[in-house]
Amino acid sequence: MKRNRKREFQSSELVKSFARIHGFEDKLLAFEIKDFLDEYLDESLFNEINSVNIEDKIIVIKIDSPLLKNDFQMRKSFYLKKFQDKFGEDKFTDLQIL
Repeated sequence: MKRNRKREFQSSELVKSFARIHGFEDKLLAFEIKDFLDEYLDESLFNEINSVNIEDKIIVIKIDSPLLKNDFQMRKSFYLKKFQDKFGEDKFTDLQIL
């Protein structure tokens, strides 16, 4: 007799499936962007980032530090290109710094 095995899921697959069902895909992607920034930036600079969200294919980053905010605004196209390269060009159209 053949036994039916239960399908085993990775926890990340379950989270992605749950996010897709309930419409949280953008928020999950925003967390991935924040993790990327955590690795990319120095810890003191990363601590100045208040939040990362995605609204209508626009990445919205809220930054507390005026200096870091200015740096992001000056290098906006650089950061947008980095995010598009890492996560896909079709996911984002613009980057907004608040």
